[in-house]
Amino acid sequence: MLPALYLLLIVICILPTIPGLLGVGLAAFGYIPPVGLTNIGLDGFTQVFNWSGVSTSITLTLYSTIVSSYLACFITFFILQSCWNKRFWRVIESTLSPLLAMPHVAFAIGFAFLFSPTGIGARTLFHLFGYDPNDQSVSDLALLIKDPYAIGLIVMLTLKEIPFLLLMSIPIIQQLKVERIETVSASLGYSRAQTWWKCVLPQWLSKMRFPMFAVIAYSLSVVDVALIIGPTNPPTFAVLVWQWFNDPDLALLPRASAGAVILFIIATLLIGFARAFEWLLIHQWRSWQTSGRFGVQLPGRGVFVGLVLLTGVMIPLTVLWNFAQRWRFPDLLPSQYSSRFWQYEWSNILSTLSQSLSIAVICASAALILAVIAHEYRLRHRWTLPHYLIAIPMLIPQLSILFGIQVTTLYIDSSAYLLWVCWAHVFFIFPYVYLSLDGPWNSYDSGLTRVGLSLGKSPIHVWLKIKLPILLPAVLFAWAIGVSVSLAQYLPTLVLGAGRISTITTEAVALSSGFDRRVTAIYALWQALLPLLFFSIAILLGHFHAKYRRLSIKGLLPNESLSRKPHRL
Repeated sequence: MLPALYLLLIVICILPTIPGLLGVGLAAFGYIPPVGLTNIGLDGFTQVFNWSGVSTSITLTLYSTIVSSYLACFITFFILQSCWNKRFWRVIESTLSPLLAMPHVAFAIGFAFLFSPTGIGARTLFHLFGYDPNDQSVSDLALLIKDPYAIGLIVMLTLKEIPFLLLMSIPIIQQLKVERIETVSASLGYSRAQTWWKCVLPQWLSKMRFPMFAVIAYSLSVVDVALIIGPTNPPTFAVLVWQWFNDPDLALLPRASAGAVILFIIATLLIGFARAFEWLLIHQWRSWQTSGRFGVQLPGRGVFVGLVLLTGVMIPLTVLWNFAQRWRFPDLLPSQYSSRFWQYEWSNILSTLSQSLSIAVICASAALILAVIAHEYRLRHRWTLPHYLIAIPMLIPQLSILFGIQVTTLYIDSSAYLLWVCWAHVFFIFPYVYLSLDGPWNSYDSGLTRVGLSLGKSPIHVWLKIKLPILLPAVLFAWAIGVSVSLAQYLPTLVLGAGRISTITTEAVALSSGFDRRVTAIYALWQALLPLLFFSIAILLGHFHAKYRRLSIKGLLPNESLSRKPHRL
């Protein structure tokens, strides 16, 4: 049974990469039979490179991706260096969940409310320093939204990726046994800062390889965030390719497909660059690891506090925009409040919310079941697909495979939009859920299962009564991550839903491009609150479950199963 389920997992979550890449590759050369294009040639690539401003667009994409990814990486290291094994680390751990729960789109809209030319930041500067957004001499320096140099996009992506990299760093730092490294280094006369730079950083950076690849791939191919705060003339290359895909002239589809192929090539080159940079820094340029006792204690704690405060300001600011009827510049607060925007939008948003929640819960649950099957198959048969194959949906730009997958669906059933959207969500959710369960499944003591089996219990009974209760908090957290990732999916919903499936994310991005800020704020608020709700549910259920297990172990609750009698095992 388990091998058959694992084969189903491969069919659903791994194999679609092949038709996705094959489809977009053939389309790039002009072969798209469903729309009547069968002449193979290089016209698509010629049209891409003849597009005015394409070189600037690619340059913006390259430097914004590299700068934001490595800036987020090293700020994460600063925070770890300053706070690991200190009292403040407990604050960081408790704050990571709400930071992770906030989707990129909601964060981008809040960022725009803060730093737009008439945002709360500009209003504050006006009252403190007399800042005038109409003054051309300072407006170009202060503008972070839609700026032509992608500075705002870099800042926003950096801030949003730090919590993800911190979460990925926790099991890595635990494996490195930093306490022992610090003890040995201190006996040799090295300070804590020197120890982290020379001993911890090389090991940590090499183990952060896949999280960094995921960050680079996302930053390179992000469309929704770039539409909200990125440059516009020209836009980043991913946005440009997305605009080509939306062109009503089907004869121009090879140009869009060629752009998606080029985006995939750029992503591959950047991942290769990241791997080469890691090798050079750790294995080739080693003088910084051995020359003297250089080590700087950087203000990681202050950076994290700033990130929390910035995120904390966005939520009340978004709520304020929900009820602001009149808010003239440079007033710090609205002069009139009204709830009529909620009344106008409630009937529309209710159906969108129900559809978003249904898709997210179904897809996250399916991805969770598949991830559990994958881990159990690995333990049972001592064989599994390599992590880099499982992580492919995280490492390949979505635009580079979605069009090929869409072409494939045309041959099966072009009208099953909801089915294809749900399947695409599972495809992109699965790697996140699988990797979030990897640490807990590896740390589980398999001796407990062997003891349960030796007492005559069936494997399924032992799994349900012993293993699942122990790993339930991790399972709930992985499920919340899956829901959050599903709620944030933008391109899969639009491409495979053909615009017929509306979610809270697609509506928020559509409204952010010049619509009323009050309506945009309503959708942004819901998009921020829904993932937070599921993370809160997962944390509370995990807390109550742990409390119940402690009471059961102490004998304060009736023992009814093998899992409730650990002292007899």
